[in-house]
Amino acid sequence: MRRGRTAYGAGRRVGRLVLAGLLSAAAAATVVWAVARFGLEAADQTASVVGGTAGVLGLVVAVLALRAPQPPGGGVTAGEWVAGAAVHASQRAPVPAAPVRGREPELGTLDALVCTGGMAVVCGAGGLGKTTLATEAASRAAAEGRAVFFVRWRDDAARLAGELTRIAQALGLTDARLDAARTGRAALVDTVWEHLSAVRGWVIVVDNVDTPERVGPAGEPIAGYRGWLRPDGPGLLLITSRDTSAATWGPRATLLHLGPLDDQAAGAVLRDAAPEAGTAEEAAALGARLGGLPLALEAAGRYLASPTSRFRHFTDYREALGREFGDLLGAEHPRAAADPVLARSVVRHTWHLSLDQLAADGIALARPLLRLLALLEAAPVPRTLVTPALVSDACGLPATAAEVDAALAGLHRYGLLGSPQGVRGEPGQVALHPLVREVAALGPDSGSGSGSWYDAIDHHLDQAVADTAAAGRAGWPVARLLAPHLPASLERASDDDFPAARDSLDTLAGTLHAAGATTEEVLLRRHVLEAENDRFGPDHPHTLTSRLRLAVGLRALGEHRQAADLQRQTLATQERTLGPDHPDTLTSRNALAVTLRTLGDLAESADLHRQVLTTRERTLGPDHTLTLTSRNNLATALHGLGYFQQAADLHRQTLTAREDAFGPDHPRTLASRNNLAAALNSLGRWQQAADLHRQNLAGCENTFGPDYPGTLTSRHNLADSLRGLGRHAEAADLHRRNVTARVRLLGAEHRYTCESRANLALALTALGHHREAVGLHRQNLAAFERALGPDHPDTEAARARLAAAEAGLGRRRPWRRRSAPVDHRNDQAISSA
Repeated sequence: MRRGRTAYGAGRRVGRLVLAGLLSAAAAATVVWAVARFGLEAADQTASVVGGTAGVLGLVVAVLALRAPQPPGGGVTAGEWVAGAAVHASQRAPVPAAPVRGREPELGTLDALVCTGGMAVVCGAGGLGKTTLATEAASRAAAEGRAVFFVRWRDDAARLAGELTRIAQALGLTDARLDAARTGRAALVDTVWEHLSAVRGWVIVVDNVDTPERVGPAGEPIAGYRGWLRPDGPGLLLITSRDTSAATWGPRATLLHLGPLDDQAAGAVLRDAAPEAGTAEEAAALGARLGGLPLALEAAGRYLASPTSRFRHFTDYREALGREFGDLLGAEHPRAAADPVLARSVVRHTWHLSLDQLAADGIALARPLLRLLALLEAAPVPRTLVTPALVSDACGLPATAAEVDAALAGLHRYGLLGSPQGVRGEPGQVALHPLVREVAALGPDSGSGSGSWYDAIDHHLDQAVADTAAAGRAGWPVARLLAPHLPASLERASDDDFPAARDSLDTLAGTLHAAGATTEEVLLRRHVLEAENDRFGPDHPHTLTSRLRLAVGLRALGEHRQAADLQRQTLATQERTLGPDHPDTLTSRNALAVTLRTLGDLAESADLHRQVLTTRERTLGPDHTLTLTSRNNLATALHGLGYFQQAADLHRQTLTAREDAFGPDHPRTLASRNNLAAALNSLGRWQQAADLHRQNLAGCENTFGPDYPGTLTSRHNLADSLRGLGRHAEAADLHRRNVTARVRLLGAEHRYTCESRANLALALTALGHHREAVGLHRQNLAAFERALGPDHPDTEAARARLAAAEAGLGRRRPWRRRSAPVDHRNDQAISSA
């Protein structure tokens, strides 16, 4: 019986709703027509002409609506209204054409907002799949019984007003409510949104709102939430737009910034479109080549799936892109310029819509600036390079700093330009998506060729390198950003321009060497060597010099075997062309000997150093600076072979000569004294070694200050000698000073700080202070795990030291076994010549 009454009540309610819709249809249609025909302000006047009869109908509708039972919770559910209303076919959401890949986090956010309501903006550059994501979210909402409406923004505020009014009508907005707007008692936009705020269970998608400033009404900014797009009510207003600025959408909007798909998701999109074109790995490789851009992936998938295409396999298509990018993805469409909807679906044209909008907004430099950035390499560009002078020289257009700033901001706003975030203190930088870059670089603007553009780029790159080198340490961060853009300028250089271009690369490589940016340095050194080898041949002096410089960079990178091969090749050439005793030959032989010592080839290293020393003693004399360097290096090699007494004798001889030549506190004298002390340590003469290290520490502190890296090393070496003497308290004090200095200078988790902390822990263990030692080892282990991961050899070594310290804590007795210090850097061989 109860079920019968419920069914009867529901039937009466639906009947009332249907009747209400019929009675108000004509009047509501008149309002919508007026909005579309005359605009929002004139619509109220037009509506008042039909107010008499419609007002009576509206009263009946209002009475029926008020008498209709309300669902629990106080609001009307959208599904009840839609069941009795005819939704326009043009407002139905499109059916998803394929599975959406790689957007699970965004879909999860939208699913949650469907339940809670609000306003979400899916934003990003053209071609990232914003509409596809919104369509999928709408489809999922419809499957859950939500009332879903899909509206395309046509750059027409009156049309949008009409669409939203029809939606509100479909959701039960009565003519009685509309009559208030017709007679001027309420604004139409408020009437519509007041009704939407009272209805639950709807989702409205407004697609492609790329000109949000035109939504209105009457220039009303969206962020004020007084216009046609609002975050009000229990339903979800879902907007897609190329405008990524949070200021545009206001604080209550949830912005979902879309980026490119990862390689696996991109490969899945390709396999959805062309499942027979190859494996998942091959699809992922093509997806990576296309930069994960959904529009490009869809275009490639359609091409691969066509039985008449020349390339039917993922790998073939990927390889063909390098030869035929303009034909496969960069081709122009003859009708795209006149059809914005078509332009959105063509890779070559989709970004032109954003550039056209920026030009219409008065930002004339946006298009040429995008092309300028596209002619640079596919790497972040330092913001300091993008100057008004560069833009003017390249584009031939006048440019001010304010205009360049506005153009960059506009490109960023529409998602065409990224601004990678480096660590704090790094210079500003800008970057293009790889596919945006390729398309933008396809053809010159305004009919001009690319030659003048590249001439301007190369000139300003040379100037940026010079400025960076002159800035010293302050220029190091910019140097790293400039490095990827320099090799192309060397490849473009004519015979006349080649020396200047090569010098720029050499200068920047030297700056990078000083900055410790070895990877970037080696990149430039390789390009210089290849270019000189091609132009001058392998035996030219310039080529030999560049080969040795590359070897130095490879050594710093840890590629000692490659470095040794280059040095051996250079040495053989110089012995043949210059003779075995030429100064350049001796320098190369010394460099090879140092590298071989690092590789553990100690015997060959010692033989080469002995050859160099013999020749220099004969040609330069026993006390020449280069002779002293060779004697020092031979002694260091002998130390490595275990010939400690011979090493000590040579180091003592070198120390005496350097004290006479340079004085007691010269850096080379300090190095010799340190190396002699190391040899004495190995001979077990701890007190003599400690005395020398103490003298060296005083000299370093007087010459360089207490926190200089060489001073810290000298302090460590003295502590190690004291530890050998059993004077653990003094050793611990010295190590503690090093820890304090390195925490202040380098940070608590820097590698060198961790080394000093481990040495302090070893000294404390020897004193029986196991608890403090365990705490220090735990700090180190946590730092290594964060920086290197749990399985790195250094992490494992830190874990082993902690385990040993914890074992000592359990035994509560002094740690008797003498462990090797962590950063024992006694050997300071002078190996530059």
